[in-house]
Amino acid sequence: MAAASVSLSGPRALPTWSSSVSGDSLANPWARPGTARPRPRPPRAPARMGNVNEGKGIFAPLVVVVRNVVGRKRFNQLRGKAIALHSQVITEFCKTIGADAKQRQGLIRLAKKNGEKLGFLA
Repeated sequence: MAAASVSLSGPRALPTWSSSVSGDSLANPWARPGTARPRPRPPRAPARMGNVNEGKGIFAPLVVVVRNVVGRKRFNQLRGKAIALHSQVITEFCKTIGADAKQRQGLIRLAKKNGEKLGFLA
């Protein structure tokens, strides 16, 4: 009677404890030979903060020229004051017509979207 030799070093070897702990996917004994590993996803572009319509809109060229003439810091101060003043006007309008806070907030958001579309936030 001949003794059969058993080899565990072939392609169907059982995974070891160290390969299962390290997460080594190449040690998967059930994987078909010749199958490719899935490719990693390409890195995402970093999220952009700011206006999606930057540089677009009818007033965008004027806004860019004023920003370059006045300077970025002073321009942002003026823009902040204008936005605050516009929000106050919207608030007073809402008080006059009896709109609640949720409607007022909706109007302020609408004003921001319109400003982006027109190019005021370029």
